[in-house]
Amino acid sequence: VQLQASGGGLVQPGGSLRLSCAASGLSFSIYRMGWFRQAPGKEREFAAGIDWSGGRTSYADSVKGRFTISRDNAKNTVVLQMNSLKSEDTAVYYCAADRSVGEPLGIASRYDYWGQGTQVTVSS
Repeated sequence: VQLQASGGGLVQPGGSLRLSCAASGLSFSIYRMGWFRQAPGKEREFAAGIDWSGGRTSYADSVKGRFTISRDNAKNTVVLQMNSLKSEDTAVYYCAADRSVGEPLGIASRYDYWGQGTQVTVSS
């Protein structure tokens, strides 16, 4: 199984970035997908999650209204659109795949597979 995250970079406060995660080696359409992030010196935290169909999404309070998660099961990809970025959004962002059913989307320990991470830096 491979989860390849891309799209990170340096952006000014107020700017936007679009992260993408390409999945291979798994039946993508039956997995829930999540984006987590880890800032320097901090624990990994949940940012956004989406169920297998795309019909249910969940967001951390800190990103609600600014980030949007979506998926394309035909292309085995999940996207995190990040708008109105703040310095506190600076972190390594990881995509993850979860085979659970009925569990909350934000529990990191439930996720089975993790990507390698992509760095997002928000700075002027």
